[in-house]
Amino acid sequence: MAEAVVSVTLETIRDLLVEEAKFYYGVRSEVEAIQQELQRMRSFLKDADSKQDTDERVQNWVAEVREAAYDIEDNVLVFVAAKVASRRSRNSRNVFRRMGCFLKEIVTTYRVGSRISDIKSKISGLTTSLQTYGIKPITDPGEGASSKNGRINDLRRSYSHVVEEDIVGLEEDIKMLVGHLVDEQKDRVVSIYGMGGLGKTTIARKLYSHSDVRRHFDGFAWTCVSQQWDKKDIMVGILIKLIPEKREDILCMRDEELVKQLHDVQLKKKCLVVLDDIWSGQAWESLKPAFPNSRTGEGSKILLTTRNKEVAVFVDPNGFLYEPRFLSNEESWELLQKKAFPRRGDDNAEFKIDPDMEKLGKEMVGPCCGLPLAILVLGGLLITKHTLRDWQMVYENINWYLARGRGHGQQQAVNDVLAFSYHDLPFQFKQCFLYFANFPEDFEIEAEKVYQFWLAEGIISQDERAEEETMMDVAERYLAELAQRCMVQVNVKETAGGFKNCRLHDLMRDLCISKAKDENFTKVIDFRREKKATESYASSNTARRVSVYLETNETNSPVACSEYNHIRSAFFYASDCKGDFLQHMKSHLGSFKLLRVLDLQGFHYPDELPKAIGDLIHLRYLCLSYSQFKKLPSSLGKLIFLETLDLEADTTLEIPNVVWKMGRLNHLYLPSNFLTQDGAKLRLDGLSELETLVNFNTSLCDVKDLDRLTNLRKLRAAIKDNLDDLPNIIKYISFTQNHLRRSSLSISCPQFCSDAELSLLRTLLGCHRLYKLSIRGHIAKLPEHYHFSSTIAKIAFKASALSEDPMATLEKLPKLSSLTLYDSTYVGEEMVCLTKGFPRLLYLKLWGLSNLKTWRIDEGAMPKLTRLVIAHCGKLEMLPDGLKFITTLQKLNVRWMPDGFKNRLRAADGEGEDFYKVRHVPDIKLD
Repeated sequence: MAEAVVSVTLETIRDLLVEEAKFYYGVRSEVEAIQQELQRMRSFLKDADSKQDTDERVQNWVAEVREAAYDIEDNVLVFVAAKVASRRSRNSRNVFRRMGCFLKEIVTTYRVGSRISDIKSKISGLTTSLQTYGIKPITDPGEGASSKNGRINDLRRSYSHVVEEDIVGLEEDIKMLVGHLVDEQKDRVVSIYGMGGLGKTTIARKLYSHSDVRRHFDGFAWTCVSQQWDKKDIMVGILIKLIPEKREDILCMRDEELVKQLHDVQLKKKCLVVLDDIWSGQAWESLKPAFPNSRTGEGSKILLTTRNKEVAVFVDPNGFLYEPRFLSNEESWELLQKKAFPRRGDDNAEFKIDPDMEKLGKEMVGPCCGLPLAILVLGGLLITKHTLRDWQMVYENINWYLARGRGHGQQQAVNDVLAFSYHDLPFQFKQCFLYFANFPEDFEIEAEKVYQFWLAEGIISQDERAEEETMMDVAERYLAELAQRCMVQVNVKETAGGFKNCRLHDLMRDLCISKAKDENFTKVIDFRREKKATESYASSNTARRVSVYLETNETNSPVACSEYNHIRSAFFYASDCKGDFLQHMKSHLGSFKLLRVLDLQGFHYPDELPKAIGDLIHLRYLCLSYSQFKKLPSSLGKLIFLETLDLEADTTLEIPNVVWKMGRLNHLYLPSNFLTQDGAKLRLDGLSELETLVNFNTSLCDVKDLDRLTNLRKLRAAIKDNLDDLPNIIKYISFTQNHLRRSSLSISCPQFCSDAELSLLRTLLGCHRLYKLSIRGHIAKLPEHYHFSSTIAKIAFKASALSEDPMATLEKLPKLSSLTLYDSTYVGEEMVCLTKGFPRLLYLKLWGLSNLKTWRIDEGAMPKLTRLVIAHCGKLEMLPDGLKFITTLQKLNVRWMPDGFKNRLRAADGEGEDFYKVRHVPDIKLD
């Protein structure tokens, strides 16, 4: 991975030399000289990285190069920080302060110049030793524009493939397990156990979504227990899924209340609770009181996955135990084909696999020992290889890799296959993969945040950008590459496209942590496991990243910050920490001189973010999500290099009016509720580089500032109380010269009734970059369908009081995927959905249409609908007969409807008269 570190260092130096040339007076010649030395060194590193697994001397040499590159970057960044501080001091009225900073600058210049000269000598010495180790320079010819664009298109087309969970050879087993779950006379607990990578969670997901299972149970909840579990978090998560209407009450409950409520709800209705990845009997012992211990209730059951058979037996000695078998050679080859050749599908009858490729594939799949994860990872590697020669090289390399004799046994062979997937990664992807070591076990992280982390650390090069791409687009391609190789699991956004979130499989996370440790990439400090966690840091005090897990109800010791002056990224997971950890930390924040990423999650105290945050001059990413800070310091304005600022805290936040000074800001997430310290509207006019703006509220921000945001790609805005600012919003969204790709707008106003207001609404609906629209207020008449832009995908209307059936218009929108009609949006009695209407609709919610009596759906309407919610429509007589034609419907949720309406849908104790309409729907909830 040294090649990746050197590349990042070179990019950092290049960027700073170009953008901050005035800073380099005094050290420029030294910096340029070492830049040339590193450029020469990089040509040797590709060969060295590939040989370090077989030669300990080469491994040590690579490590020295890596640390030298880090050291160079450290010194350059320290020098820039000193220059910035000196430049600021020139505006001070204090003569002694100006003189002190001037002298400090001279000393820093001398020290940095001297240190860089020393490192240059060390690099030169390392270069001369290359011949001893037989390392040769490898020139990277690079990619042509056409091949790069072809690869980009391949990845974009494959987004639908990277999330598929293929199961081969276990179809009968799944049918048998479904039988155990839906038979109320059989086992209360069904356990799937076995070694990591057998597909336990994949099988559990298949069962969880199976149509017979969805029809049988009334409530469903899935929780991942993992090795580091929190009893309260688990119970809260389960309860919210079983009784979502009581979410606010659940969040305020004490432990004993949660136990009783969870126990009682499983007695009142049939619930299926999945406890995924439970590691210990201790975890079950803690949760046990919240689960009924007999079959006297409504037939609630537990589906459990674990690596340890002993845990499954401990949970229920009489429960059903199932261990997935390893795949046969034929099944292994079948699974490998599905992954390595995703476009070979049944509809591609002409597709044939090269016989020589097939022979190599069958040979290579052998070391996977029939373990599905290993086979999928190998297939993900082979999907990037397109020729027979490519497959031959993989075959030769994997045989060499497995023949090194690291160990014996099935588990070791599988681990080596997974490790080879990391070994095969192009250097630019290795740091991206290792970055996942910073996140907790079974942690799902938003893909957008992952991109921003990578970019903040400079892991992704500007040179990777193709025409019309942003750096976020490049980062998405990187994640697609890792997902395609099955190294990262991802979820795809149903309507918007792209990735929603991502996570690592347990075995892949083990590999990630192991490699991160070998590369001295990150360090975990876990106060949940040991109270003196910081003492363990001394053995690894040059790690460039740190993740700190804080105990919820105890005061945690401050991190030994003197050891942290090299840190690039710091993640603090507070989990509703009520201690004064940040108060202890604030006097030490200045030690994090080189920090680029600071992620503060779950903090409840202190009220104000420490002022010392402004001293972190190199900070690129700052996040306060899920925390309850109430005030930000004005020193925030000093963060001139900041690229991402996430202020979506859980409270009303007081923000200093300094955000406009952050000229390099690319992504700004404002709180849904905030106020400014000076009482004026929040200024954003200096943010010409901004690409993402979330929670822009016209009552709190000046809409005229949007005209200055010429680089914006994504806008989520809100208008409240009146429509005065709507013309300016429309003007910005419609302006063809800006780069806006997608906008979401929420409007809450009294009405759209006058001719002028309706004209304004028609103009808004015609905006071609409008993706999502929510309107709360009276609408005299819905504009005709041809006034709507074809780009609109999501619509929500509330309290519109429309007298004419809105479906006649909305069903003609070609890309509408989500529609919500709230609180008397339609006051008529009859609603009709015609054939071919709503061609792309996936989600439909009808809530509070109090006058609606009849609803007709013609055959061929809503051909892609997957989820339907009907609630508080008290006069609706029955479900439309046409639902029986919508074979794609997966979920039907009927809430707060009259008993007579719900009884017509019940399948138990004799079918209700309307049940035939939805017999095909796997998941029906009647709340």
